Amino acid sequence: MKNKSSNKPLKGILVLEFCQYLSGPSAGLRLADLGARVIKIENPGKGDLCRVLPIKDQWVDDNSLLFHTINRNKESYTANLKSGEELAEVRNLIGKADVMIHNFRPGVMEKLGLDFEKVQKYNAELVYAEISGYGKEGSWAKKPGQDLLLQAMSGLMYASGDQDDAPTPFGLAIGDILCGAQVVQAILAALVYRKRQKKAVRIEISLLESLIDFQFEMFTTYFASGKLPKRSAVNNAHALLGAPYGIYKTTNGHIALAMIPLNDLKQILRSNRLNEFDQSMIFSHRDEIKSIIFDLIKEQPSEYWIEKLEAEGLWAAQLKNWQELKNSDSYELLKLEQEISISEHKKIKTNRCPIRIDGEIMWGEVRAPRLGEDSENIKEEFNLKAAHL
Repeated sequence: MKNKSSNKPLKGILVLEFCQYLSGPSAGLRLADLGARVIKIENPGKGDLCRVLPIKDQWVDDNSLLFHTINRNKESYTANLKSGEELAEVRNLIGKADVMIHNFRPGVMEKLGLDFEKVQKYNAELVYAEISGYGKEGSWAKKPGQDLLLQAMSGLMYASGDQDDAPTPFGLAIGDILCGAQVVQAILAALVYRKRQKKAVRIEISLLESLIDFQFEMFTTYFASGKLPKRSAVNNAHALLGAPYGIYKTTNGHIALAMIPLNDLKQILRSNRLNEFDQSMIFSHRDEIKSIIFDLIKEQPSEYWIEKLEAEGLWAAQLKNWQELKNSDSYELLKLEQEISISEHKKIKTNRCPIRIDGEIMWGEVRAPRLGEDSENIKEEFNLKAAHL
């Protein structure tokens, strides 16, 4: 079940994915979307534990819907890496690969003899990418690299919510997905570097580093001031930006106000209550200004304010839920959805890869593999049993 694309930029690149859950598989997904052939190396009987990690208790056959969304366009090869014979076959496969990704805890691949130093014996020009939770050294190295725990440890939860709110987690697995995207960036760079240098390349990244990088504005401000960023008391959307930046309730929903000069907003709101403030005060009096804006905006519907703001070229948007977004013309024009056939009578709908290259959408409509589905074909194609390294 190979990636059926014929014209994608990574066609001919073979990726071995020794990964579970989201960070590594999300990287594999994007590489597959771009045309690489991605083979998941899975444990017989269990496989990637994401197969049994449901989202909203939704399943497709015996696997979770989540597994299907992040493992489409891949193949599944099962091997017991504690078996000498099967490990030898995997090493043989590594010798044929361009890229190898793993997200096991530090020390696991070393015990299996599949660490960077060892695999160069089988492939002297392999791009080897390893993902950890907190890096490979120090007292945190053995902690579980789970997204919510990383959000807690990285300080990210103090960026959302209002000043008096409890720490607020990002409502998605942001650490996993960001880290996966950065791994893809590194792999693409390493493939170019490998071609020039004719040598193996090692990539190391952790979820903690990804989430700290994600907060570069916060950290840079903290380094410069020595003070922790302080969230707005009301309508917070960014702890480092002044009034009116935030989300405001209307009579029938909410609107978002971005970087709007205070004098321009005064012309729209027409309230004497704002006259005592000017642009130089949008940080020092942020909460007072935003509280007044909140009181004024809540008196009219969203459409009323958006019409006035957009007429003046001011940055504002009406908040939409997913159903409202799907019903918009822009969503339809972007062709953001694709159907994946799980079987002759069963299909699921998911998002497509957001990238276009030379105007071509990077569709990826091949379903996620069943556990071990491709093992025999891969063994035969690569003649794995004949040459145990």
